[in-house]
Amino acid sequence: MRYLTTELTGEEVLTGRTGALGLIALNRPRIINSLSLVMIRQIETALDGFEADPTIAAVLVTGEGERGFCAGGDIRMLYESGRTGDPEAATFLREEYRLNGRIGRYPKPYVVIVEGITMGGGVGLSGHASHRIATNTTKLAMPETGIGFFPDVGATWLLSQAPGELGTYMGLTGEPIGPGDAIAADFADSFVPSANLTALAERLAALPVGADAKAVSDLIATFATAAPEGQFATNRALIDRCFAFDTVEQILAALDAEKSDFAAKAKATMLTKSPTSLKVTLALLRAGRTSPDLEACLAREFSATAQTLKTPDFYEGIRAAIIDKDRNPKWSPATLDEVGPDIVEAFLKPHPQPLFG
Repeated sequence: MRYLTTELTGEEVLTGRTGALGLIALNRPRIINSLSLVMIRQIETALDGFEADPTIAAVLVTGEGERGFCAGGDIRMLYESGRTGDPEAATFLREEYRLNGRIGRYPKPYVVIVEGITMGGGVGLSGHASHRIATNTTKLAMPETGIGFFPDVGATWLLSQAPGELGTYMGLTGEPIGPGDAIAADFADSFVPSANLTALAERLAALPVGADAKAVSDLIATFATAAPEGQFATNRALIDRCFAFDTVEQILAALDAEKSDFAAKAKATMLTKSPTSLKVTLALLRAGRTSPDLEACLAREFSATAQTLKTPDFYEGIRAAIIDKDRNPKWSPATLDEVGPDIVEAFLKPHPQPLFG
């Protein structure tokens, strides 16, 4: 959503500046700003320009339209490209992950307003930012296990570093969370009510050239309020108990033993997901806990995508959710018992072409 009247230029990504603030706006509102390869490259180019410009103090990233910041990557493209062996899917993922890594180390304050639907690639553009603003409409999720994939775009770093087992819960269930839970899980830093966003953007636009990250944080704090309480506040102990195990089967058994509505829903939700995706996701999350940084997790995720693009569940999950929309995927293997260690290990094999370096 546009918060400033500044004239921007571009098509799928709009860019411009006002004062010392560089502006990037995702501009595919009809499909909730889902990311294309062209968009990834345009964002990269904009960041290049803002970084090199000494008169730009900070960057503000938003999404056009009323529905959300970004619903993720262009899943239909990945489906069509992967099925035919076209290299576009692998190219998209490589460049997207490299952009995610760059955001994590961007030298200037990188501010994102996480409004509305923010999933998958949208989390990659926002979760690694220096300043992440949740608002009333924030609806954030990493729903990849439901399409035969795994949380990527550096999410295996964010989820594995989240407090307690909140990240494990989010990664395995794919359930959407609101602003309070996004802050509790460390996917956002501040809650700014929607009514305050225009005033905040105007103040950001008035930043002096020499403004640093602390100055931006202090400014955001003047518009922030306490976030509304989410489901994590009342279910944190249960989540930490049930999702602390290192096998999906143990987690499901623990949820079954709780005899609570929240636990029953989490279990039922997980049982609709790809068994392979559940086991691969848990393995990646546990590996993330011992990783040195975001880029190590991104490199591991990129390796896992090579196997994903050869796996039937990925295409079946997208078929059921996006192509035919019957919401009835037929997973293969169909049960957790059939997903042996050899299947999971294939996703952890290092990629022959390093992501970084």
